[in-house]
Amino acid sequence: MCCDKCGICFGANYCPKCGNTNVCTPQPNDMCFLAEKELLWSEMLEDVLRQNNIPFLTKKALGIGMALKVGPMRESVRIYVPYSYLQEAKMIVESLFSAPKDGDCDEN
Repeated sequence: MCCDKCGICFGANYCPKCGNTNVCTPQPNDMCFLAEKELLWSEMLEDVLRQNNIPFLTKKALGIGMALKVGPMRESVRIYVPYSYLQEAKMIVESLFSAPKDGDCDEN
């Protein structure tokens, strides 16, 4: 299911983020929430999505007025991808931003 307000996809009859009960089954071209990242990290993620030919939309979380007041580096960006690309994009986010597990680094 997908929330028509947040764009978040989930497995319940209501949105776990906003509580909206007006949810629907996502269609392949429906834009779904992928991640919210600080400006620097969002630009990196956008570049990797482009390299993998995954279409996306971005939406700034603070807005121009607040970003000017607190500084542009405090801005965060919400990234949305079509539902048909969501799983592939989630794997990219996980590979870019997951913490290394014990034993992932060789210590010599």
